[in-house]
Amino acid sequence: MDAFWCVVPAAGVGSRAGGDRPKQYQPLAGRSMLDITLDRLAVHPRIAGIMVSLGPDDPYWPGYRSIHGKPILTVVGGSERSHSVLAGIEAAPVEDQDFVLVHDAARPCVRAADIERLVIEAVPFGGGLLGAPLRDTLKLVDSERRVLGTEPRERRWRVFTPQVFRRGELAEALRQAHAVGKPVSDEAMAMELAGFSPLLVEGAEDNIKVTTPADFALAEYLLGKLD
Repeated sequence: MDAFWCVVPAAGVGSRAGGDRPKQYQPLAGRSMLDITLDRLAVHPRIAGIMVSLGPDDPYWPGYRSIHGKPILTVVGGSERSHSVLAGIEAAPVEDQDFVLVHDAARPCVRAADIERLVIEAVPFGGGLLGAPLRDTLKLVDSERRVLGTEPRERRWRVFTPQVFRRGELAEALRQAHAVGKPVSDEAMAMELAGFSPLLVEGAEDNIKVTTPADFALAEYLLGKLD
């Protein structure tokens, strides 16, 4: 069974979550959210090790060296998520042709089965990401939130992490985006800009990204229902 390094960007502040510390260190089900996320990744047999991108002089990092016997390494991230991801994949102890996963620190509810499905389906394809088809009706609104029309939802997906790509291809795609000042919201966007067509792999919709204070309560509830 192939195993892969996973990069976890954790240098951000997450100001929309409130609190007295970055959201990844805020308590969730009696532990920090980052602790839960790293634990859920490290326990998976497909994960060989984890590279965590941290803010400079991060006072909250607990100094993990390993979790579940998997090595935990750290690197200083950047001002934007994509810079932290680039720093992480460049520092990961893998070759350019090797695949690496990237997973948000604020997605503690990722399911083991989804990681497995992503690797099985996306790696032979050359790379991809987890997501789910849009099921809600979408509205286009003006600056005053008045409805201008209904948007088509066919062929539109919400996207999650992990995302998996070859280290060399992803690093070069991110460098190119940074060089032209193009903001990228996820790894797949960088790959798209570089001419790739990543594979979307359907995953569980409870793989939520914790962003607001209300999301912490939902994530705690979901964690109680997961495997």
